Amino acid sequence: MEKVIIIWSWPAWHTAAIYAARANLSPLMFEWFMAWGVAAWWQLTTTTIIENFPWFPDGIDGTRLMMDMRQQSLNSWTRILTETVDGVDLSSHPFKVNVWNSIYETQSIIIATWATAKRLWIAGEEKFRQKWISACAICDGWLPIFRDKNIVVVWWWDVAVEEALHLTHFASKVTLLVRRDALRASQAMQKKLTDNPKIEILRNTEALEAIWEQFLSWLKIKNNKTDQESVLECSGLFYAIWHTPNTSFLNWQLNIDENWYLVTYGRLCDDAISWRTILSTEQEAKFKDWKQRYMTCTSVSWVFAAGDVADKKYRQAITSAWTGCMAALEVEKFLNI
Repeated sequence: MEKVIIIWSWPAWHTAAIYAARANLSPLMFEWFMAWGVAAWWQLTTTTIIENFPWFPDGIDGTRLMMDMRQQSLNSWTRILTETVDGVDLSSHPFKVNVWNSIYETQSIIIATWATAKRLWIAGEEKFRQKWISACAICDGWLPIFRDKNIVVVWWWDVAVEEALHLTHFASKVTLLVRRDALRASQAMQKKLTDNPKIEILRNTEALEAIWEQFLSWLKIKNNKTDQESVLECSGLFYAIWHTPNTSFLNWQLNIDENWYLVTYGRLCDDAISWRTILSTEQEAKFKDWKQRYMTCTSVSWVFAAGDVADKKYRQAITSAWTGCMAALEVEKFLNI
């Protein structure tokens, strides 16, 4: 039986692995092979230079960062299997993790299955994705290819407000495409948009095609009320259409919010003791003392979540690593109750 199984990849996954291994928990980790149509480490490996991850003053290539993290996990005597988890059974303890034709039993699980950026699948998107088309303004907006250029942001959710305002620090103009008449944002945030001279809002407008000369140069758009098509100058396209947390394999066994993100709690659920065969008085006291300290605990005790699968606000590599550290430390304390 395993003490802890860590599912998937990214900084949360590797940080959790390093800390769990150093706690002598002998973690077993599954870096899913082509899960949800993408390879392990996908989003960071499609980034060229990461400038906002600490300790790298000159930046670091996304693929190199993930490979170095993976090697550090291996150096910590973590076992890594490049296999896809088909499902988990959380109905009884120990838990069961189904991988192909094998079943692994484990005392605890750390889920770090991140969230996949949504795409529009417009014509020309595949050619420019991760070059002039991005799903993260904070990650990529500073790049030289976007500075002093006309940038378009496709708006679906409130996050587009922050994305557009952030891009005004670099772009000469930011155009928001809004599918409806109304903006789904607070009045205060809408005022920030309308008061910013660099921002233009096109309502009832959808993107149809990314057009290039040598680089991304134009965006074909359509007014969805009049069906009139036109072409907009565009040197960068940012999707603010949210992410899809990769939680479907859990089959509704954990609490999720309205956007499918795993819900974590600043406490430990009361069923934890029932999954212990015998708890001494001293162990029960420790449990009560530590109960409020478990910030990555999900709705099922012994199951923890880290990274973007539980984070719809920040979604950064460094915050992902931070929650991976938290989850591993909490698993260590929990197993030692």
